[in-house]
Amino acid sequence: MITEEQVMEALKGVMDPELGRNLVELGMVRNVRIEDRRVKFTLALTTLKCPLKERIMAEARAALLALDGVEEVEIELAEMTAEEKRRIGIGERGMAEDFNRIGHVIAVMSGKGGVGKSLVAGLLAIALRREGHKVGILDADITGPSIPKMFFSTPQRPRSSPMGIVPAETEAGIKVMSINLLLPQEDEAVIWRGPLISRAIKQFWGDVFWGDLDYLVVDLPPGTADASLTVMQALPLEGVVLVTSPQELAGMVVRKAARMAQHLGVPILGLVENMSYVTCPKCGERIEVFGPSKAAITAARFGIPLLGRLPLDPEIPNLCETGMIESDSRDAFATIARKLMASVQAKAQRRDEGP
Repeated sequence: MITEEQVMEALKGVMDPELGRNLVELGMVRNVRIEDRRVKFTLALTTLKCPLKERIMAEARAALLALDGVEEVEIELAEMTAEEKRRIGIGERGMAEDFNRIGHVIAVMSGKGGVGKSLVAGLLAIALRREGHKVGILDADITGPSIPKMFFSTPQRPRSSPMGIVPAETEAGIKVMSINLLLPQEDEAVIWRGPLISRAIKQFWGDVFWGDLDYLVVDLPPGTADASLTVMQALPLEGVVLVTSPQELAGMVVRKAARMAQHLGVPILGLVENMSYVTCPKCGERIEVFGPSKAAITAARFGIPLLGRLPLDPEIPNLCETGMIESDSRDAFATIARKLMASVQAKAQRRDEGP
C-alpha cells in the first residue's frame, strides 16, 4: 500500500520552473488522498493562469506513476492565498513601492530578437516625454540590455536614497533603470538562471524610487520565458505593444508572444512593424527591402490595432550607438504614441466608470 509519505517524497523531485524550488517545499501539495492504486491531491499554484501549469502537472503525474503500486493520478488545481504567496517570496512589496505613483505600465514585446524592440521602447518613451508626460524605462532584458547605450553618451550610475534606488536620468528627463547601469563594465556578461533574472526585475519595480510617473515603459527581452512571465504576472501592466518586422519568421514568433499575452490575460494594445520599408533619398519611393508588409494581417488575426509602420532609417543606428537617441528630431513615432495614449486613456476611463 502506497503511503502519503511516499507521495510527498516523490513530489519533492518536481520543481516549479520559475521559482526553482520543489512543490513540497513551496507548500503547493495539499489534501493527498490514496484510494487503492489511485493518488489524488490538490496542486496550489501561485496563479491559475500560470502558463507552465501543464508542465508541472505532467512532471508531478510522472513522478507518482513511477512509484510501485500507483496506476492513476488525479490532480486538482487551486490558487495560493496572498499570505501564502508572501510566505514564499511572491508578492512582497519592495522598499520603494509605497513612494511610487505610476500611472500606466506598458510592456514592449517582440518574441524574437533583432526586430528593433528596444528601439521601439526607447522611441515610445521619447515620444511620451515630448507630449509632456513624466516617463521611465525599466529595462527587463537582464542578459542583453541595450537601453543605456541608446540614451547615455557617458556612463551613468543609479544612486541610493532612503526611499530606494534612484534611477539614472536622461537629458530629456526620462528615468532609466537597467542592469547595465550597475555593472562595472557595459560588456560584462550577466550569467544568471531564471529565478535570479525574475528577482532582478521585481527589484527594478519594487526597490527603485521611480517617484511620480505618467508612463513606465518596460523593455522585455526576446522570447516568452522567465523575464516576460515575471513582468506579466508581477507588474500591473496596462498592456503590451508587440513589435514585428516584415519577414514571415518574425511574424510567426510575434504571434507566439501574442498567444502568451492572451493566455495570461494581458491586453495587447497594438502592433508596430519596424524596418517596414526604406525611403529612397532621391525620388522618395518606398522600397520594401524585406518584402511586403504582413502587419495588417497579423493585427487582424488577433483583433488588435496596427499602430504604425516604421522605416529603416540609416541615421538611427548612429544615434543609438552614441547615446544620442533623444536628439532625433523626426516625429516618425509621434503618431504611434498618440494612438497608444488614446487607447490607454480610453481603457482607463472604461475601468473607472465600471460595469
